[in-house]
Order: sequence, then C-alpha cells, then structure tokens
Amino acid sequence: MSDNKQLLAFDFGASSGRAMLGSFDGKKIDLQEIHRFANDPVMVNGTLYWDVLRLFHEIKQGLIKAKNFGKIDSLGIDTWGVDFGLIDKYGQLVANPVHYRDTRTMDMMDEVFKVIPRDELYKLTGIQIIFFNSIFQMAALLHKRPDLLEQADTALFMPDLLLYLLTGRKKAEYTMASTTQLLDPIRGEWAFDLIDRLGLPRKLFCELEDAGTKALPLSAELCEELGIDPIETIAVASHDTASAVVSVPAREEDFIYISSGTWSLMGIESDKPLINEKSFQYNFTNEGGYGRKTRFLKNIMGLWLIQESRRQWIREGAEVSYADMEREALTCKPFQCLIDPDDLSLSTPGNMPKRIRKLCEQTGQYVPQTRGEVVRCIYESLALKYRATKEQIEDVAGRKYPVLHVVGGGTKDGLLSQFTANATGSRVVAGPIEATALGNMAVQLMGQGEIKSLEEARKVIANSFELKHYEPQDQDVWEQALERYKKLYY
Repeated sequence: MSDNKQLLAFDFGASSGRAMLGSFDGKKIDLQEIHRFANDPVMVNGTLYWDVLRLFHEIKQGLIKAKNFGKIDSLGIDTWGVDFGLIDKYGQLVANPVHYRDTRTMDMMDEVFKVIPRDELYKLTGIQIIFFNSIFQMAALLHKRPDLLEQADTALFMPDLLLYLLTGRKKAEYTMASTTQLLDPIRGEWAFDLIDRLGLPRKLFCELEDAGTKALPLSAELCEELGIDPIETIAVASHDTASAVVSVPAREEDFIYISSGTWSLMGIESDKPLINEKSFQYNFTNEGGYGRKTRFLKNIMGLWLIQESRRQWIREGAEVSYADMEREALTCKPFQCLIDPDDLSLSTPGNMPKRIRKLCEQTGQYVPQTRGEVVRCIYESLALKYRATKEQIEDVAGRKYPVLHVVGGGTKDGLLSQFTANATGSRVVAGPIEATALGNMAVQLMGQGEIKSLEEARKVIANSFELKHYEPQDQDVWEQALERYKKLYY
C-alpha cells in the first residue's frame, strides 16, 4: 500500500450526500467518490423533517465501502447550517431534526423581536436576519413545542449530531455554531445573555471547539457492527461553506468568493467581524471560518431555483437535464424579465416556474413562457444579484476586488460563470468543483499536522485541480440590465 495519507470526507448537502475518499501525497490531493445518496426531507403531519437515521445509515455504508481502500487515517463531516437535533439525558434523539425550510419559523421573527429588537439582535450577533436561523427555530420550540425542550438535555447541530452518533462525543464546532445567531462574534463564545433573555435553557449549548480539533475515534460498538478498524475523527470546518472557503485557491490575500450550490454564499474572509450600520442595512452575516477568521458574506438563493424548476418539469413529465435547460436558455432573448432570487415566495418547495411567472407579472415585466425563458431569467437574475452584492461588499470593506473566485458544484455551469463575469465586470476563477470535500480534507490534514497553514492548504488545492477563467463580456448591455434590476428591487 501507498504511504499516502487517506482521508474520508462525508459531505452533506441539502439534497444529497456523499462519501469522498482523498489521497494526499504531500503535494496534492486526489479525490474519488465512493458513495453517494439522496438526502430527501420527509413531510409528516405538516412538519418537514430531515431523515437523520437514514443519513446515519448512509454514513455506515460509506464506511463499509471505505474498507476496500486500506487504512483510513481520519474522517470529517460537514453539512448545511442552522439545523439541529435534541438529545435527552439518556443520550437518545428526542425527535428528527426539522428542516430549515419548514414553515414553523415564519411567524417567529416578530416574536423574537418583541424581546430583542432587530437592530440590537444584529449588533449582538452580526448574523444576517433570515427566518430559518437557529434562533428562530429554537423560539418556535419555545412557543409551539415546549415539551421537546423539556425532554432535551443537549442540542447538537447537524455535523456535531452525526459525529455524536459515530463516537458518543458531544461538542459544538465553532464554524457551525457561528451560523446559529446565538454566538457572540467578538468574544467567540455562546451569547448566554441573549440566550437567557429568550428563555432558552443554557444546558442545550455544548462546549465550543475549533475546526481542526481531533475528536474521539469511531466507537468500538460501531467498528464491531461494521467490521472495520477504528478511525480517528476530526472536527473539520463543519459548516459546508466554511469548508468550501478553506479550499478557495486564491493567490491574493483579499478576494471575493461565491460558494455556489443550492445556495450562493458570497463574501470575503476577514480577520474580525464587520458589524456596523452599513452591514446591517445590507443584511450581511459574520460567520466563523477556519482559524477563527470571519466569513463576512450574504446568503443568496442559488441553484435551488434551477433545481426546483427542474423537479417541477420532471413532475410534469419532461425528462429534462441541466444541460438541456442551459441549451434552451441560450436560444432565448436576453433580459426579458428579472427576479429577486431572494424573494420569500421562492424559498420553499413547490412549483418554482409558476412562482417566477407570478413575480414577473406582479412587477409588470414580460412573463416567461418556455423552460428556456425561465432558466435564462434565473441565471441573469442571479448574476445581477451577485453584482449588487459585490458593490455592497466593497462599500463596507472600503476597497475593490478585481477577481472573484467561484467554488463548488455551481462551477460546472459555465453559463452562470460567464454571466457572473459579465455582470460583475470581474475576472471569474471557477473551481474546484469539489470545494467542500477538499476543504474538509484540508482541515483534517492540518489537524494531523500534515499541512502547516491555511495558505499552504490553498496552494495544495490549487495544484490539485484545473481551474477555469472567465473574462467579462458585453459590458454595456449588462450595465443597462443592472440599472433595470436596481429600479425593480433596490
């Protein structure tokens, strides 16, 4: 067998998950997917849940498949943010975690603002106000399911929960905790004064630990069940965007990134939080990154709009691929209609093309009729949203960013990358596609001491995968479209 370090990354997205095997030879990381599975939420009696036991089963399948590749030196787990499971005093899961797109939080922001006004909440936490944040989910439990809180001894956020099921360890990894709107971003600790004002039990909140911390090995019971050797687990930058940002192959010290997938997470890396009137006005968030850096960013509805549109067309009987949708979009007239990707009506599952048509009608624009027109509307609107967000970042940071790095699954979509360059007027560097898994593995390697710094990790990742470059085109046309877009939505 090779002396290469072998790493296992479990990467959970909002619609699918996979086990990725990485091999590190000291200079680059080679990746292969060894297990992929669906991550389908389940609606039960009006509540949308994550099927967490199925996800744990899929982790076991990934571990069994990994046996075929020899010794695994470590593993890490990353997931989406904000969601959590409750564990009782006996160590058992109280209920399935609820999906962030569930409607239970829709009326909770106003309830929280009665206790802590919106502007004060932002000053205390620096987190973008969004209806599904953990703070509003916990408020929903207080108001609607206090019985669950009474049973609970601990709240574990999704990657921490999955590591607990694997090892029995109860901790809160910092980058994930930072998404909750219950953390003090200046002190880097739980905001217990805020938690007390809301009436939440302090016992729910575990001890914080930094990304790169070695955790417990897989439990003896699990190893016996699966017939595998113990594997060291590492608390990686377990929020998937935090892992993706680790893998941005930037040579510049300062850069704008977009982690492009179901969501588009767009921002910069900062040594400290940026919390002021402008960041509040623009509704930016300050989340934790590797090494306690701050990810100053905005959550933008991303390829969810494309994914949900495709699901609707498939329900209607059209076996349409993403490549088909892109080809159809290219045949359509540009800039016929534009939407705000973050309109609340687009945030939940359902007939996305119908909702987009309704928004266009309400704003007095051309109403898209064909699949291609709907797709072109989404892509152009996303690119213009990126441009407007870039201007806001530059306004708060007080500097210009000529290069924009796009990482993640959205980089497979060349049309959106080109539109992003056109709209922003910046050179776009796209890749790596597997940004989250690579960031997960890079933090494992830093936790083992195989990579010495974040800068070294980024050099390794840049050497490992081909990047694509897109230069701005058709600037005058996109500037005119930007003016229309701002008149409609700003």
